[in-house]
Amino acid sequence: MDVIEEGVGRLLTDPDPDNAREFFRKKSRKMVDKVMSLKDAIEKFVHDGEYLAIGGFGAIRTPIAACHEIVRQGRKNMGFAGHTSTHDFEVLSAGEVFNRVDIAYIIGLEARGLSPCARRYMESGKVEITEWTNYSLAARLKAAAMGVPFVPTRNVLGTDTFHYSAGKVVECPFTGKKLMLQPALYPDISVIHVHEADIYGNARIKGITISDLDLARASKRLIITTERLISNEEIRRDPSLTSIPFYLVDAVCEVRYGAYPGNMPYEYFSDEEHLQEWLKAERDPEVFKEFLKRNIYDCKNHAEYIELHGGIEKMNELRAKEFLIHKEANNG
Repeated sequence: MDVIEEGVGRLLTDPDPDNAREFFRKKSRKMVDKVMSLKDAIEKFVHDGEYLAIGGFGAIRTPIAACHEIVRQGRKNMGFAGHTSTHDFEVLSAGEVFNRVDIAYIIGLEARGLSPCARRYMESGKVEITEWTNYSLAARLKAAAMGVPFVPTRNVLGTDTFHYSAGKVVECPFTGKKLMLQPALYPDISVIHVHEADIYGNARIKGITISDLDLARASKRLIITTERLISNEEIRRDPSLTSIPFYLVDAVCEVRYGAYPGNMPYEYFSDEEHLQEWLKAERDPEVFKEFLKRNIYDCKNHAEYIELHGGIEKMNELRAKEFLIHKEANNG
């Protein structure tokens, strides 16, 4: 296929599936106990300079506890996939964890407003960016999960987003039409928050999975954080409910309310008041510095963070709100 046009952005990861396979061939597929603390998992599997991806979508089912721990441990110079990244991007920007980003949706917290902290960091000149769309990043993960170097799509053509991407436009050998080639994206490390998992890493996700199934298969290393551990016998009782199989997973961390202050479908609603506290504190860098100290660096773990913001009483309120929302939706 002849390349007609190509974006000016730098490709931040290697799309070669054979190079990825060299890593995957050496990865253990043993069905062994992978349970460890989140602190230990981040320490063992998340390294400076690597490329990080986060599961979930927007403020829904995002592994915020893991984001806090990455910041707490001071990771730096990482690449990042900004695939509808909202509060997770806000947290990681606060710690200046990354210095290069494949961007689709960042800085905004959807209807809640824009993150002053994330905006300042992205405007600082410290971060290299390559532009995509949400669908482009989903297609890139799909390519990696398929084990191919790219997938062809018809989105982004003729836009400035394409111009600032690292994609290529080719002529389809069958139809003569223009197609954009989306290069495979293989993250070095990803974190996905799930509803249930066993000690081996077999994981269940309730509700929509967005791109997380492809992300799990594309990632060289994968940390699963879970609302609760369940037995392998329960997993075997209905294998069709397993969204992510054990052989893709490197660590399993039981982190109750691990998506807080975001939303965990069927578990708890987002803490909108606290998310607004983040946005308000960010307006003044000095105030925000103290806010981060209190909410991340001075907290030993996610449980202490939740206790700081109402503890189990607050979580019970958010659980009741989530229940009512689903009840009303089902009755409507």
